[in-house]
Amino acid sequence: MNKRKDKKKNEWLEWGKAIFIAVVIGLLLQTFVFATSVVEGESMDPTLKNGERVIFNKFIYLFDVPDRGDIVIIQHPTKNYVKRVIGLPGETIEMNDHMLYIDDEPLKQSFIEEEAINNTGNFGPIHIPEDSYFVMGDNRAKSRDSRNGLGLIKENDIIGRSEFIYYPFDQWGMTR
Repeated sequence: MNKRKDKKKNEWLEWGKAIFIAVVIGLLLQTFVFATSVVEGESMDPTLKNGERVIFNKFIYLFDVPDRGDIVIIQHPTKNYVKRVIGLPGETIEMNDHMLYIDDEPLKQSFIEEEAINNTGNFGPIHIPEDSYFVMGDNRAKSRDSRNGLGLIKENDIIGRSEFIYYPFDQWGMTR
């Protein structure tokens, strides 16, 4: 009878260890690798819609830097923002007559619709310092971004890259 009790006790202990390890691994992943964010507002429409929930990769920029076109999560004192990287450190950016120029070269914005490009007013030229990025929302008419309010974004304020929409379930997919 004692062997049976010992076996049950060991089984519970093993389950407890497994659950504890799973919780610790989950917390480590959430803290250092992946986290979630809720898209608020229409600034990234149609790529990301208001209320969608995304998983973002916090680990990627420990070994790499944001690239043009990345959808990033920006840590800001009042709230986090989801925006697209447009201008990179050291570049000069300008919008003139519905054409985006990077270092005086026209840039095709294949990640947004023609209507959004037409809703982007002229600005610049703006020189981007070595430790900063120029970001914009995909819905240019309704985006608070580097053009109007957020300013240039310091590299340290970019806390991750959006990877995957996980809610609502019918919108599951990569955020590219």
